Amino acid sequence: MNDTIVPDLILENAKITTLDRAKPEASSLTVQNGKIVSLDNAKDYKRDPNTKVIDAKGRRVVPGLNDSHLHVIRGGLNFNMELRWDGVPSLADGLRMLKEQAARTPLGQWVRVVGGWTEFQFAERRMPTLEEINAAAPETPVFILHLYCRALLNKAALRACGYTKDTPNPPGGEIQRDGSGNPTGLLIARPNANILYSTLAKGPKLPPEYQMNSTRHFMRELNRLGLTSVIDAGGGFQNYPEDYAVIEDLHNRGEMTLRIAYNLFTQKPKGEKEDFARWVKMTAPGKGDDFYRCNGGGEMLVFSAADFEDFLEPRPDLPSALEGELKEVVKLLASNRWPFRLHATYDESITRFLNVYEEVNRDIPLKGLNWFFDHCETISERNLERVKALGGGIAVQHRMAYQGEYFIDRYGKKAAERTPPIRRMLELGIPVGAGTDATRVASYNPWVSLYWMVTGKTVGGVPMYSEKDCLSREEALTLYTQGSSWFSSEQGKKGALAAGQLADFAILTDDYMSVSEDKIKGIESALTVVGGKVVYASNDFAPHAPPALPVLPEWSPVKVFGGYGAPLDVKKAARAGVPISHQHNHTCTSHGCSHAWHQLLAGAEATRNQFAGFFGIGCDCFAF
Repeated sequence: MNDTIVPDLILENAKITTLDRAKPEASSLTVQNGKIVSLDNAKDYKRDPNTKVIDAKGRRVVPGLNDSHLHVIRGGLNFNMELRWDGVPSLADGLRMLKEQAARTPLGQWVRVVGGWTEFQFAERRMPTLEEINAAAPETPVFILHLYCRALLNKAALRACGYTKDTPNPPGGEIQRDGSGNPTGLLIARPNANILYSTLAKGPKLPPEYQMNSTRHFMRELNRLGLTSVIDAGGGFQNYPEDYAVIEDLHNRGEMTLRIAYNLFTQKPKGEKEDFARWVKMTAPGKGDDFYRCNGGGEMLVFSAADFEDFLEPRPDLPSALEGELKEVVKLLASNRWPFRLHATYDESITRFLNVYEEVNRDIPLKGLNWFFDHCETISERNLERVKALGGGIAVQHRMAYQGEYFIDRYGKKAAERTPPIRRMLELGIPVGAGTDATRVASYNPWVSLYWMVTGKTVGGVPMYSEKDCLSREEALTLYTQGSSWFSSEQGKKGALAAGQLADFAILTDDYMSVSEDKIKGIESALTVVGGKVVYASNDFAPHAPPALPVLPEWSPVKVFGGYGAPLDVKKAARAGVPISHQHNHTCTSHGCSHAWHQLLAGAEATRNQFAGFFGIGCDCFAF
């Protein structure tokens, strides 16, 4: 019996995948002071009344997931305002949710569907029409973002934004017009997404106290999916330090349930160097603690290097000013020993970026900085070798799971087989971290990303990669844990369940290592632990759950619909006072529902979330 250590937490009766080569599997673990003490000898430790003991009930346990590219700080400020179509199996469900939320939304507020979905997830396999959106919400402004490609606005939103016949198209964007020159409601990135984001920015914001509540709900939503760490990639309209005040406050109050390493993203075209010169005096990489710390610069370093990944449009040609502007910023960061990351979709862009990096490297060595590219969908063999030689890494995301069909249509099936070439990156020994690039271009659900890496399929079920280029389940999980830790310079501190590492782990609803491939994307966490403390628990583990959080404001879509894969929940709707006049199911024949049954089955199979068996959620008719 070990009498010198009394664990704060003991996990027993578990199937633990440790990702520690010295001990790959275990059945128990012990935790003290937020770190793992030991595995497989819990019975040897003394327990006192303060020791929390959790029976895992034979379930699979994995290290806490770590998303190497997620816009969590910006997403948290807005989460409670957004209606999520992520994982919704049919467009009919999405439109019904839209109609219900429009009825609940007070005057002056908008309904926002801000990314994370694709039409290929729907049983109907199509986008909503502007006519459908206007019918669902004739008076409440509606903004629906589709990837980085386009946005759909109803007539009320056009009025709220002041878009008229006389509004000019912005550079790189198009306001679609009818035969009379009036805006239809469709905004198109050609290929600059600024038209989409600047329009979204016209909408109301939540007050600070609601933003804090919203951020806590987003963190808990990520905890629900087994995430314990993320690296925040900054983002447009995310200014430092102003837009970091809420997360700073939550950190100071000890209310963070997710570890965040944040990068600083320049906001000023032609003023990028000045931004970074100011920031290197205000903070530094590593400043903070294990819950909240600065990570470096990017993913936007200079606006001239932004190669927008809109595969509905041709590859953009970047301006000649790129090299000079990028060199100045990279020199500044490297000389101050700041790690940096850069958005890089196309190989043609990456070639030019690497030319700059190699030039800087001749005077200021980049090795040891843990610098990296994000995305790299079409990177070539030669440029992979150049990244390796400069000591860089590559953070990959499952954007192709949402845009694969578009890429194949434009560039062909053969080109799509290396988008991105993860297997080759690993063979070369390049550090690779997994993630999502959520919340706009893809869903934040890590299990959809893991499904994509393991099966090579899009959300719509289209196979993209050969079997040899798909990853094993353990390889994919390793990229989502140990792999991502390199990108925040925290190797050995997190990513495995081993003595001395942070006690971050998740008990899963299904066994990731053995369920059928199609069920991977429906996995959630049944209980999530961060630093030895339970931050989320449900079902059999509900007695361990932290106190419930109220949802603010009262009309928030989260109050009724929740997050990923959560169409209208009858019980939540009743509590929120949403009238339910008719619930669709497989025996329903009201207003033509019966013809939807086979279509709904296809949609539920494609999305596979925890609501897929609840057939009160959809049909392909939409009664107004």
